[in-house]
Amino acid sequence: MAENEDTGQPSEEGAAISGDAGNGADDGAGPGVDLNELQGTAAGMEDEDDEPRTAQDLEPVYDVPVRIQAVLGKTALEVNQLLKLGPGAVLELDRKVGEAIDIYVNNRLVARGEVVLVDDHLGVTMTEIIKSERS
Repeated sequence: MAENEDTGQPSEEGAAISGDAGNGADDGAGPGVDLNELQGTAAGMEDEDDEPRTAQDLEPVYDVPVRIQAVLGKTALEVNQLLKLGPGAVLELDRKVGEAIDIYVNNRLVARGEVVLVDDHLGVTMTEIIKSERS
């Protein structure tokens, strides 16, 4: 890797990523990748054809498992209080009756909703989708 003569730091010209990233050792795993080429690839990931995306575009990830949590509320207890709990104990939560619950997917807040009864099971109706701030 080329070094800048003034600072001793790697220069962008000729910089490459190969084999063991970061330690400067070349393990012979193959040719390096030009950083300028990587930057061009990232910029090229935008919709070149400007066609709208459909659910069909997500087909490769349909079988990826996700964890969904519907959080009714939260509370904090000391261990001695927790050990005193038994059948029929009531925990006071930080939400009021009828207040929206939080819906998390993989520990990320994605929506708010209401608890509903579906036959003999509890369910959740989403009432608000939370838009994430992506950079």
